[in-house]
Amino acid sequence: MLRLTGVAALFASLVLLAGVATGQGDKEVTLKGTITCAKCDLQVKEFVDAKKCATVIVVKDNAKDVIYYFDKAGHKQYHNDTCTAAKAGSVTGVVSKKDDKNYVTVSKVEYTK
Repeated sequence: MLRLTGVAALFASLVLLAGVATGQGDKEVTLKGTITCAKCDLQVKEFVDAKKCATVIVVKDNAKDVIYYFDKAGHKQYHNDTCTAAKAGSVTGVVSKKDDKNYVTVSKVEYTK
């Protein structure tokens, strides 16, 4: 029984370390930059469906623009605010990476006045 408990604890530790190593945690971060539409404003053709709009935040990182795509719910809620006019602001949420693209699961958006 003690050996089984030890194996379970080791497995749990490995799963936790794998999540940290790949950056897949549930820790929220705040991104500051320009919130806009990838299709209409940035004319980014590389996202999954180039015929549809995609809400993004563009963050400066060492003089380089890094684009974070909003999750579906965040896109639906905030896209009308930023499709035709980009706005400076911040996005709070959980960041992930898939297929060399950055995504943010949005929990809060604040526009700079």
